[in-house]
Amino acid sequence: MVTAMHPFMDVESSRSYIDELYSGDAEKCLQAIVCLKNSVIGSNKQKGNVISQGVVPRLLQLLADAAIPVQIKIEATITLGSLAKGTEDHIKALIDLEVVPALINGLVSESTKLVEVSLCCLRTIFQSPCAPVGLICQDEGLPLHLLNLTHQSVSNQVCVTTILSAACKTVENQTLLCNQGAIPILASLLCSPHYKVQMPSLSCLANMCFKNQKVSAIVATTSYGGKSVPDILVSLMARDKPSEMQMAAARCITYMHRAGAISAEDPKILYKTLPCLVRLCKKDRPNTERVLAAETLAYLTEVDTELQRLASISNHLVSTLAELLRYQPDTNGLSPSRTEQEMRVAQDMKHAAFRAFASLGANDEDIRKKIIDTDNLMDHIVSGLQDPCPKVRLAAVRCLHSLSRSVQQLRTTFQDHSVWRPLMALLQGASDDILTVASSTLCNLLLEFSPSKEPILESGAVDLLCGLTKHKDPFLRLNGIWALMNMAFQAEQKIKSQILDTLGTDQIFRLLSDPEVDVLMKTLGLLRNLLSTKPHIDLIMGRHGNQIMQAVVLILEGNHSAEVKEQALCILANIGDGESAKEYIMANEDVLKKLTDYMMHSNVKLQIAAIFCISNLVWREEPGAGERQARLRELGVVKLLQQLILTSDTLLFDKVKTALTQFSEG
Repeated sequence: MVTAMHPFMDVESSRSYIDELYSGDAEKCLQAIVCLKNSVIGSNKQKGNVISQGVVPRLLQLLADAAIPVQIKIEATITLGSLAKGTEDHIKALIDLEVVPALINGLVSESTKLVEVSLCCLRTIFQSPCAPVGLICQDEGLPLHLLNLTHQSVSNQVCVTTILSAACKTVENQTLLCNQGAIPILASLLCSPHYKVQMPSLSCLANMCFKNQKVSAIVATTSYGGKSVPDILVSLMARDKPSEMQMAAARCITYMHRAGAISAEDPKILYKTLPCLVRLCKKDRPNTERVLAAETLAYLTEVDTELQRLASISNHLVSTLAELLRYQPDTNGLSPSRTEQEMRVAQDMKHAAFRAFASLGANDEDIRKKIIDTDNLMDHIVSGLQDPCPKVRLAAVRCLHSLSRSVQQLRTTFQDHSVWRPLMALLQGASDDILTVASSTLCNLLLEFSPSKEPILESGAVDLLCGLTKHKDPFLRLNGIWALMNMAFQAEQKIKSQILDTLGTDQIFRLLSDPEVDVLMKTLGLLRNLLSTKPHIDLIMGRHGNQIMQAVVLILEGNHSAEVKEQALCILANIGDGESAKEYIMANEDVLKKLTDYMMHSNVKLQIAAIFCISNLVWREEPGAGERQARLRELGVVKLLQQLILTSDTLLFDKVKTALTQFSEG
């Protein structure tokens, strides 16, 4: 009869094995660790039991004791490596018990085997998103030591490149690795005959190049075996290479391009990287690969109009990306964990497709139309705005923002699908990243020609946008005031009054003192739009004239650029176009003096704006023009205009001539 073997930690009798871990007899201790190691292989339940019963601290104690035989340390490290191959919770527990520093200490052992198994365990841990990646570059000598270990074995090469790949995601760490000679070593490893070495080397190189101009430039000019690294990467994108390798090489080139090391016109981009990524989005590729290819393609094409155009006509890409949105996971008969995994894949595919569409449609009207006309895309976007997954909602609103740059689509497709409804719902209590893109989109939907403008106003947009102008994030303040500026353009009096009453003059003053010049400019733009149409100008100035004049003076006296001061002068010109509002300027000696000063300014645009205001004040057909003309004559305005009539600037000449005509016929 065969005796059934019970799992090591399932029964109380296992206590004897645990006790022997603490034995002073090295042989007994070694045997206990071997039994422990064998018991946890392939069983997550056993791994959890071992961790929960407090065995890990004893293993770490054995690693730290210089008197312990190296074979015990090797077996203890292998056991820790097996525990790390469990669940994320197991890895978190090991990290909390400070396994990583103990393993790092093992890397300086004279035993190459102990170094190798320590690296293997670290590699497993550093593949987890919760890995303490900051520990690797905390000691500047450690990355250099790791790089030197790559010369010892293929296993070390795999482990070191995996560890460094996880640790080089900040500019500081990328630069540190570069300075310690990582790039030539990685270049050599790209040419390794071992696929398992090439893949983490590609990943490490990509992460080093990501958003790092200096590192990318060095990579672009590094060679190995007579070939430059970019040429090596292109060879790894060949169709006869595994598709995962093609993908990883394309990511490297993409990151180098976005960091400015390879131009968009380079054949490596146009004829290798872009077609490779488009190909890897196809239905015959694994879903995870299609997702990564679409996301990388989105990043590659995000800022270059020509790459967007080329991608949009490459190999039916638009319809290929639409297939990602249509993906429906088949969860029948799957376990809860597998069902959850499949649902995540579907979310990832939507996220990637929306991101790619957002990049492709960023600049070109024809591409936007092509995207919108494909596969009921707007229905997918509207659905995406309401997706339970935050990253899908963010990608969907990015896509909507890109498409909202189209005047034609705002008037047609956006109206047909009432996209303002889910967009306004999304803005309620959204995270800052979603809020930033959603409010940018709202700015476009509030343009004067957009049919969505009125229903957006009716759904509480004014309160929401005025609230955004008080946000700590300057981008959200900008979007809030920008959208209000668009809303006020050629708006009815009641809308202008609502904006001004809700925002309040105190908040306008705060915005005019904002450290971000764009916020200041849009606030002045809002005031210009509020102060348009004679009856509106008179009504608003009647209620808020003193504060508005104070705001204008604040800008004209401040240390601002000519562009900013031009906006302030244009506001004065608008005030001067009112009937009763004119008196706010005429009664203010300080402002009149400023107008005459700006008439003779070295900046022509400021001269034009000041003279435009003078023309509005002295327009002969309006009541009280004679008195205003007489007052301005006293201030020497006519003499200044006569001096300026000799200008060579045609636009300034026209404004001067118009103003003089009003005086001469007055």
